[in-house]
Amino acid sequence: MEYLLPTLREKREVDSLIRDTIDKVLVLRFGLSSDSVCLQLDDLYKSAKDVSRFATVALVDVDSPEIQVYLKYFDITFVPSTIFFFNAHHMKMDSGSADHTKWIGTFQKKQDFVDVVEAIYRGAMKGKLIVSCPLPPERIPKFELLYKNV
Repeated sequence: MEYLLPTLREKREVDSLIRDTIDKVLVLRFGLSSDSVCLQLDDLYKSAKDVSRFATVALVDVDSPEIQVYLKYFDITFVPSTIFFFNAHHMKMDSGSADHTKWIGTFQKKQDFVDVVEAIYRGAMKGKLIVSCPLPPERIPKFELLYKNV
């Protein structure tokens, strides 16, 4: 899937894309470009064409040494993880979990991805920085958050 979507391996590429994507949702998919299973887990590459009017989708290779700063900043421990931006603002989504900053895991259906991106776009156009997840709870991946030394 790497050849179908742009893959970012340098911090300056990610910074530039975040800064230069205007009036569109920027979807950054953090994953392993060397792992074919990670790239094939869902239909992200097929869905990118459906949301191209209001979103830009790019892959970010977590194996790259320059990308480690983003992994720490967004606390990305599970891959794939998806982060959304709109006009250089980090968009958050309330999906019923404790972490609103990213989507952890895959989208079960192609339409799930389209619905989430569309909800973020509509909320961002209204000036919101956090939106409610449009998906039913059974289609949202669940992860237990463990806190060390608490």
